[in-house]
Amino acid sequence: MSDVAYFTQEGYDKLKKELHELKTKERPSISNQIAEARDKGDLSENAEYHAAKEAQGLLELKIGKLQDILNNAKVVDKSTLDTSKVLILSKVKIKNVANGATMNYTIVTENEANLKEGRISVSSPVAKALLGKKVGDKATVTTPNGEMKLEVLEINM
Repeated sequence: MSDVAYFTQEGYDKLKKELHELKTKERPSISNQIAEARDKGDLSENAEYHAAKEAQGLLELKIGKLQDILNNAKVVDKSTLDTSKVLILSKVKIKNVANGATMNYTIVTENEANLKEGRISVSSPVAKALLGKKVGDKATVTTPNGEMKLEVLEINM
């Protein structure tokens, strides 16, 4: 049995949609490719057939993995979370104490992390350092360039 994976409702729905697409569009498409390649004759020397079978195997592996994640998924309800400290799903405004730069991040599950959107994984060094902190608290993050001190300026949900 796999570990529990935590999701926002949005992330869970996105994963379900992806699984549905794989099952209803990709799977039939690969089956058609296999059938077409099979119709071309000798399978032992048919590169198209072997490529399609390999693609089918990879697709089935991906479908199985997504199903496993969804079967063990828990959706986190924002309304039940404490907004006085940094938790998963918190929107945090932080300041780098050394240079005064401010950053805004939303702390999300590993599956939903996207730095371009300002969504960092709960298991990232920054998020780990911030978890449990309150407004005004400072956190120290160890980076390849040394330690970085961050101050929590705001916490929202």
